[in-house]
Amino acid sequence: MPITTINMVTGSSSMSSTSIVTTPRMDTRLWSKLPPPLLDRIIAFLPPPAFFRARSVCKRWYSLIFSNTFLQLYLHVSPRHHWFIFFKRKTLKSYIHRNNNNANNEKQPHHDHHLLHQNIQENCEGYLYDPRESAWYRLVFSSVPPSGFSPASSSGGLVCWVSDDAGPKTLILSNPIVKTFAQLPPTLRPRLFPSIGLIATNASIHAVVAGDDLISPFAVKNLTTETFHIDTNGFYSIWGTTSALPRLCSLESGRMVFVDGKFYCMNYSPFSILSHDVSTNQWLKIQAPMRRFLRSPSLVECRGRLVLVAAVEKSKLNVPRSMRLWGLQVNVATTNAAWVELERMPQQLYEQFVEEERGSGFDCVGHGDFIVVTVRGSSERILLFDFYRKAWHWVPQCPFVACGGGGEGGDGNGLHGLAFEPRLATPAMALLDQPPFTFQSFGA
Repeated sequence: MPITTINMVTGSSSMSSTSIVTTPRMDTRLWSKLPPPLLDRIIAFLPPPAFFRARSVCKRWYSLIFSNTFLQLYLHVSPRHHWFIFFKRKTLKSYIHRNNNNANNEKQPHHDHHLLHQNIQENCEGYLYDPRESAWYRLVFSSVPPSGFSPASSSGGLVCWVSDDAGPKTLILSNPIVKTFAQLPPTLRPRLFPSIGLIATNASIHAVVAGDDLISPFAVKNLTTETFHIDTNGFYSIWGTTSALPRLCSLESGRMVFVDGKFYCMNYSPFSILSHDVSTNQWLKIQAPMRRFLRSPSLVECRGRLVLVAAVEKSKLNVPRSMRLWGLQVNVATTNAAWVELERMPQQLYEQFVEEERGSGFDCVGHGDFIVVTVRGSSERILLFDFYRKAWHWVPQCPFVACGGGGEGGDGNGLHGLAFEPRLATPAMALLDQPPFTFQSFGA
């Protein structure tokens, strides 16, 4: 039926006029007459939660996720969703090589392994956060990860899990949206808790494992980097490309950021930034701004640039304590790098944040226009910065996590966050199903 709208127009005089405008209403039967390719194109634009709700409409829509034609269309037209995924943080035990000749060491690792297994089973779920809609979603992991794996990195819709046991590291890549996974071959060098970097596209997978080399059963040292690469052009390198880390470096285990062909990670004592160029396989050290006065520094990627987020604890009275954001600017001609301050948290909000944090430290993750700041040891308070609106605000508490750090079954260490782009298809994982990747997986 048409919609009739009556507009009254009144002038200064006593005379008035009335206009009637009739607007036709869209016939709902029109949707049934649209050609299937056009319908598929519309559905491909839906965000993942709406897509999975739409699958209940009919058998054809339900089967779209299994259609190669639809998934190829989805990869071309679907907009990017800059979300975050959070996991309950656990305290990693020490997985140094075990001495079977020592009776005490035989009992304790078995007990630790039991605790880890129990912790993994209780925390086998993730929490997705959509910053634009301010909405939380829960993901349950039924088969991945197995016992003894922790989330370390993410890229291109994939979450990378790394084995906790000391020794050669095993990496598992999973798409938690469609519940697919693939395992990478174990690294060549034994390590304890190395830093993990991952960049996944539709045509390639590139992973970097750096630092925490086990030089003896009881000692580690940051010495080397191992690289894994595979792409659709047929080129692959199974941890065969290694490079030396800069001397006397102290990496923050598990944190790497990829920006413009380079991986970046924090170096400690004193603070600096380490850069690994993927094309040249070389490391470079970059000095951090105000490095003597930084607290809880984190590297994040936002809008395709590297951003350093840290609290400044300078003692001079004319420089108030604050949380600041710096962006890295690199001169292409001279390769010189300089930090430029981009934003500073309002002082009143920072004082409120300090009261919430209570000196326990914080971690930051960036994705698209957003940066989230999580307080260590708390799952209740998450702060979000919107680069586009230049606004800070508190994120609503995750409804799936009980109050108190970690939630029920957690260990009281709060939430660990990663940038995550939900995807219905991650075609690069199919490369791992081809030779020479004919090793035995954890599910065998």
